[in-house]
Amino acid sequence: MIIIVDNNSKRPNNKNSDLVNDSVRFPQVRLIGPEGEQLGIMSSREAQLKANSYDLDLLCVAPQAQPPVCKILNYSKFKFEQQKKAKEAKKNQHIVEIKEVQLTPQIGLHDLETKARAANKFLSAGNKVKVGVRFRGRQMSHTEIGEEVLNKFISMLSEVSQVEKAATLEGRWLIAILAPIKK
Repeated sequence: MIIIVDNNSKRPNNKNSDLVNDSVRFPQVRLIGPEGEQLGIMSSREAQLKANSYDLDLLCVAPQAQPPVCKILNYSKFKFEQQKKAKEAKKNQHIVEIKEVQLTPQIGLHDLETKARAANKFLSAGNKVKVGVRFRGRQMSHTEIGEEVLNKFISMLSEVSQVEKAATLEGRWLIAILAPIKK
């Protein structure tokens, strides 16, 4: 005798964590009708029967509440609206990138102005700018020169940026982070 067991047919959907219809198993629930009206406190079985009478689904919207709150609604429409809102929120979000500008303590004035123009473009696009002054060899003994260069660079961009993180020495780098001014 051969017994065939199909484990895939009744496997629960792990993606869906909502308590819907028969998965709502509380002794008592507070029920909200399809129009948003309070229908009172009743057993989950009675609530399921009432949802069936409306030809809609029973969704547990607040399982931690005492008693848990359930609502009668069209579940597929509810999920569609949630996905639509999530997609809209994702479309409207702006990811702020951190662009990097590297300087040296002996940088010339024209080169500094060129780097400032590049940083200005980054800031006007809404990105943050990480400004780093790199010290090599004996330059580490004169970090004040690098600080002067960094302060001059920051003052060039003072109209379009604000200092988010003040200059700090990290190893051989003097680093500051500039953020665009919110308008």
